[in-house]
Amino acid sequence: MSNILDFSGKVALVTGAAAGMGLATAQAFAKAGADVVLADFKEEAVKAEADKLVAAGHRALAVRCDVSDDAQVAAMVERTAAEFGRLDAAFNNAGVMAKVVPTAESTREEWDRVIGVNLRGVWSCLKYELQQMERQGSGAIVNNASVGALTGNPGIGSYIASKHGVVGLTRTAALEYVKRGIRVNAVNPGLIDTQIARDVVSGDEQAYGEIAKQVPIGRAGRPEEIAEAVLWLCSPGASYIVGQDLTVDGGMTIAP
Repeated sequence: MSNILDFSGKVALVTGAAAGMGLATAQAFAKAGADVVLADFKEEAVKAEADKLVAAGHRALAVRCDVSDDAQVAAMVERTAAEFGRLDAAFNNAGVMAKVVPTAESTREEWDRVIGVNLRGVWSCLKYELQQMERQGSGAIVNNASVGALTGNPGIGSYIASKHGVVGLTRTAALEYVKRGIRVNAVNPGLIDTQIARDVVSGDEQAYGEIAKQVPIGRAGRPEEIAEAVLWLCSPGASYIVGQDLTVDGGMTIAP
């Protein structure tokens, strides 16, 4: 039986790749044989991670990109194609957490910041990735949503709204491009061991630990567990999966 997670000869692009789920996914793509573009607005950090992959014998490229800037996103995809010739898989992962504050006390500036990265940034990435993949006639894209796309959560209205939007955008783009050889899906991570998860509790490790204990599986997820889900969704093993948001949450959303 062939290895469905073999990405040899393929090119993958990951945003928000300097740390967390993005970095774990970029590393997983590289280990699976893909040429990988790691994109992040943290230029030095993402370059250091790309350099590590190159030193380990992989083909990797770091690109500075603020996904809320359309011109930077267009340049990112253009550079990917120029460097590696094509784009086969993309994980639109870059995101930010909202400041915890009730909706009536939130600001337009904060709303624009969160929506600009989490939703408009995904739209922008999709736009230019789809254009490249359409020229090829093939490709797979996974957008990073959240279990927050399935429910509400007091205090982070802009974040919740952005993630609901990502799921809706995923479903729409999936229907638009499936007959053009491109599959678009999303993942809904639950509590994953990343800095953004700790930001919700302002870095309070005790509070974070208590939340993790409430997950039915008994712990927070690992970034690598999201990476495996993303690679599968981009693989031939998920060839009939279109417009879905795969929840990876240790049972969080089904718990009473």
